[in-house]
Amino acid sequence: MPVAPAAFLDPALLAKISDLALLARTVVDGFMHGQHRSLRKGSSLDFAEHRSYQPGDDLRRIDWRVYGRTDRFYIKEYDADTNAGVLFALDTSGSMDYGSGSVTKFVYGRMLAASLAWLSQSQGDRVGLATFTQDLEEVIPPSVRHLQRILHTLAATTPRGPSRLVHSIERVGLLSTRSGIIVLITDCYERPDALGRAVDALRMHGNDVIVFHLVDAAERDLPGDADTTFEDMESGALLPLKPDDLRSKYQTLIRAHHEALQSRLTAAGADYVRLLTNEPLDRALHAYLDARLTRGRVR
Repeated sequence: MPVAPAAFLDPALLAKISDLALLARTVVDGFMHGQHRSLRKGSSLDFAEHRSYQPGDDLRRIDWRVYGRTDRFYIKEYDADTNAGVLFALDTSGSMDYGSGSVTKFVYGRMLAASLAWLSQSQGDRVGLATFTQDLEEVIPPSVRHLQRILHTLAATTPRGPSRLVHSIERVGLLSTRSGIIVLITDCYERPDALGRAVDALRMHGNDVIVFHLVDAAERDLPGDADTTFEDMESGALLPLKPDDLRSKYQTLIRAHHEALQSRLTAAGADYVRLLTNEPLDRALHAYLDARLTRGRVR
């Protein structure tokens, strides 16, 4: 698999770029430099598949050779026809403001949303954005003209307050009557069954769903030996404890939570991708690219 130059995808370096448009272009250009492929496989004229003729279809797209062999009308579809509306749903609650290193989950998620929106726009997709905490905060419907508005909104957003993840996902599902792709970027602080049911509802309405689960390495490992007081980023509740005494049990529980999320969301038909916030962005872009290519094949 080709590898993009690390400097283009290192989150710690990218976080120093204050201009989101420049950041997104840098990430996508660096990523695509190592890819040698595109979502549309090079041009809008690449044949994808046949489908049965439907009233209203352009007669010029009927494959007459197939008609001669089968006596049935079939339409030729191309990869460009798989373009879709893509809605990026970004969790902006207080817990996303945590980071044990130089990059918080929110900063990572914002960079990811901006880069994927730029990538989608460059492929001709309609892109939109929904930010949420306890409810939807900012909503930009998918459009081929909304990229700059999305980047401006992301740049002006700060994480704060408590979250209601399931409720917010349900609200995202009501934003459009047209099916498309919903990219959910969150730290997944919710019971797996409840989150799975919310994703089930999105899938039932014909949406493809990709869940990027952002995890800080300290949330996974619980480092440190000294007595420490932890603060809930959303409620402000304080919890004194000694990490060394609880580390083994904590790691077992957090691993079980992650496995349950993966199992339930995969069962719901979503693409589930867990990302550490010190991890380069290329794995996320690869996962998104692969999901888009798969979607193009099943239409």
